[in-house]
Amino acid sequence: MASEDCLFCRIAAGGLPAHVLHEDDHILAFLDLYPVRPGHTLVIPKAHHVWFEDLPPDLATRITTCAQGLARAMKRLYGVPRVSMLYTGIHVAHAHAHVVPMHHVHDVTSLAYLGEGPEGFTAPPQLPPEEMARIAGDLKAALRA
Repeated sequence: MASEDCLFCRIAAGGLPAHVLHEDDHILAFLDLYPVRPGHTLVIPKAHHVWFEDLPPDLATRITTCAQGLARAMKRLYGVPRVSMLYTGIHVAHAHAHVVPMHHVHDVTSLAYLGEGPEGFTAPPQLPPEEMARIAGDLKAALRA
């Protein structure tokens, strides 16, 4: 199932150009047009799924496996110690994983935490232990629901 007005569905269908790095019957990996770093890649399901939590488990696994292969290649190519993988879904309502070679520890950090500039990091305040316990309890209960 595809959405005609979805940018990523159009790319997956071949209706828009992309620098494709991997493609199979279910997923497509291509370079991000607005990369955090060179090599920043998006891995998308070809079927339209808005939220990553709605991906069928086998499809999510396929995306992660592709991202792992990309990460190993990026480490070799760019000589970086770490590659991040994250789902954001901010700009396009189609589940997509970002795979970013991290040349700097803050390559995928929100600017909100960089009050002292890119070499600094202002951590959010730590929560009291009782609040952490309450949140953990709430999430555990929600997972079982």
